[in-house]
Amino acid sequence: MNPTVEPTLRAALPVWTVGLLIYLLAVFHRSSLAVAGLAATERFDISAAQLATFTMLQLLVYAAMQVPVGLLVDRFGSRSVLLTGAVVLSAAQAGFALAETYPLALLARFFVGLGDAMTFICVLRTLAMWFAPRRIPLITQLTGTLGQVGAIGAAVPMTWALSTVGWTRAYLFTASLGVILALVGLVVLRDTPDARNLRGAALSPSAVRRSLAASWAHPGTRLGFWIHFSTQFSATTLSLLWGYPFFVRGEGRTPTEAGVLLTLLVVAVVTGGPVLGWLVGQHPWHRSTMALVVVTAIAATWTVVLAWPGEAPFGVLVVLALVCGVGGPASMIGFDVGRTSNPAERLASSTGIINVGGFLASLLLVVAIGLVLDWRTPGASTSYTPEAFRWAMALQYLLWGLGLVQITRYRLRARRVIDREALQAGALP
Repeated sequence: MNPTVEPTLRAALPVWTVGLLIYLLAVFHRSSLAVAGLAATERFDISAAQLATFTMLQLLVYAAMQVPVGLLVDRFGSRSVLLTGAVVLSAAQAGFALAETYPLALLARFFVGLGDAMTFICVLRTLAMWFAPRRIPLITQLTGTLGQVGAIGAAVPMTWALSTVGWTRAYLFTASLGVILALVGLVVLRDTPDARNLRGAALSPSAVRRSLAASWAHPGTRLGFWIHFSTQFSATTLSLLWGYPFFVRGEGRTPTEAGVLLTLLVVAVVTGGPVLGWLVGQHPWHRSTMALVVVTAIAATWTVVLAWPGEAPFGVLVVLALVCGVGGPASMIGFDVGRTSNPAERLASSTGIINVGGFLASLLLVVAIGLVLDWRTPGASTSYTPEAFRWAMALQYLLWGLGLVQITRYRLRARRVIDREALQAGALP
């Protein structure tokens, strides 16, 4: 449904700004455990595998909710779902701040994943209603890029807050920010220029099943899934949980240096997004090739770090952070492949399917790293050794191998199908 009142840029900017800030805060909450991993093992007296369960659960909930949230947005409007997500995130972070037992902390991270899943899709839907079509691609790219500033806030500032004011106060303060933004959103946010709340028709279960089945049947959707699967997990695993312990315990870096490296990873995400977006627009038939190049570069850089005798130099780790960071925006190539492979009525379902790929790979890796660290460093929950981290981080090669095979496989199938459809339509996708 399109708004009947033509939106102006002046009217759209406040709505976009509030939506962007809520998404930024969601990214912060998502990433805040990355620098608190060692503190969490001490606070809850847990092993590496139990620590990994925090992020595993959070990612699992986020991935599982992608398609349901899209359906909720279609039914109840982006404003209602986005504000609900902000409240859920705030309550979850407050619960995490006050939790003193592992089960309660797990419950809090479950709701962090739930609230996080309600943000980005809502903001994208809002953009489509408030901005002219010619501006939407640029504003979408800016939204994804600027939203990653939240991960920067979860690196050095959160490290400082945890060491200065302690666990409870640091997390309670971040929870209060969500309450403030939700109150501002109640006043500022509107689904469209002519409607504060937009409601849609309910979808039957059979219609949902048909849409999902048709989306998955197209090789372009599967290609997008495997691109997202292969490019994202290394950066996500570092930024969400294991980056800080790896740099500190595995590479002997100070907490400040580890925070800087995690910040550089996000800088690579922010700067790499517009560049890759421009390249994809200029060379749409080489999108999977770009993904293959990025995956190969990430794997090669990790090989240098893991094969380095002793601790890798700081400069090499800087390169690792920057190259891994590019994998974040490279995963967006999967969405573009899905967009050109599916009709408009299946875009939501195909996007949800593709978005599961990277988070599924990240979930598997996060858990596997925790299990390997416990195996190679038994009885020492925070004294992980460099050797243990080398074993654990080498698990990435299994995922890269699977992803590269599948990308190569489905790029051939997708090109045949898309080429045939383009010829029938008389135009390129």
